[in-house]
Amino acid sequence: MSTSLKITPLNEWHKAAGGNMADFGGFDMPLWYDTGVKNEHLAVLTSAGIFDTSHMACINVSGKNAFELINYCFTRDIATLNPGRCVYGAFLNKDGQCIDDAIVYKFYDTSFMICVNAGMGSTIVRHLEAHAKDLSVIIEDLSEKIAKMDIQGINSARILSRLIQNPEMVFDKMPYFSFKGNFNEQVLGESQVKLLDGTPILLSRSGYTGEFGFEIFLTPTAIVNLWKDLLKAGEDFGITACGLGSRDSLRAGACLPLSHQDIGPWKFVNHPWDFALPYTEDKMSFTKEFIGAATLAPNDKDQFVYPFVGDTLRKVSAGDATKVMDEKGEVIGRVLTCATDMGITWHEGEIVSICSDNLPQDLKIKGISCGFVMVQKRLEPKTTLTLKEGKRTITATIVTDIRPDRTARKKMDNFI
Repeated sequence: MSTSLKITPLNEWHKAAGGNMADFGGFDMPLWYDTGVKNEHLAVLTSAGIFDTSHMACINVSGKNAFELINYCFTRDIATLNPGRCVYGAFLNKDGQCIDDAIVYKFYDTSFMICVNAGMGSTIVRHLEAHAKDLSVIIEDLSEKIAKMDIQGINSARILSRLIQNPEMVFDKMPYFSFKGNFNEQVLGESQVKLLDGTPILLSRSGYTGEFGFEIFLTPTAIVNLWKDLLKAGEDFGITACGLGSRDSLRAGACLPLSHQDIGPWKFVNHPWDFALPYTEDKMSFTKEFIGAATLAPNDKDQFVYPFVGDTLRKVSAGDATKVMDEKGEVIGRVLTCATDMGITWHEGEIVSICSDNLPQDLKIKGISCGFVMVQKRLEPKTTLTLKEGKRTITATIVTDIRPDRTARKKMDNFI
């Protein structure tokens, strides 16, 4: 390991548990454990998995003009965002290119938190400061003051309820993309959510993997114990520690982007994540002004990002080494992400999930390769492409969605 790599508070645990470690965003992070990517992926789909996400960064923005600053710098219109709710969007530069995607949390009208990707805390702080000018705001990088982990899967609430005070109250009226509590009691007074030992946490319900689950923010000194306690509390549920490999495959199958891979230094349009832009109903304009908006108008140089599925679980490498070819054999683009969702398979011409209802008892879930391509022309769903990496080729089909029957948006009643 390079001495320049940062580590999370769980680094020693990862190594002791046999984590296959690698540099990710300047952090020494586990790609997978001895359980393997396939089993970690399937654990989330069938029960629960935990992820170390302390490499991600958080920023507090408070003050009289906090809303004004964020709403101008962030793609989503947060004018109607209520306290206790959060929203996904992106920070763009003046050319409409994505600096980073993020989730904005609203505590109240003058207090927000922003969660960004690994190593991006200082970058987004500088971006906000550059546009704060004479605004009355306080911008604080919390990167060294906060730890974060996620528990994902249908049994997440059942396991977590064994470790938090008043679980019935905590899980009551907690819809998708909402949160309760705070890791810093000094901000809002008595936290609504505490671990059994009294540690305050911010508990956010968001679909990090496309499945039901939670993100947990807390003081760095408490995360190792919580991690171990969750593994113990979820032992009878088959809870599994998961690395970045299964994170990637779960997100690809859920049609969710990897920052700086599926979204990056190109125009933030013509992709599956249009909901991250504040379009008017007719999609001809935006509901507000924001940085980069003026450059997002269509032109003949635009590129298009589409999700695809393969015909089997075979996959190719992402990047320029793999060519995307149309039905005429012409190279039209490149692969941004290619992973294998081990929880899906083809059945009678349709994709089904291990979580789908009424599956035939003898059906074997083999997995399907999937991901995103960037191409130079507009394509329709069901368009067939060839992805070629050296002598390896796979057939890919453009789709509007990938893994069916995902659980992230389902009502809490299904999981407690």
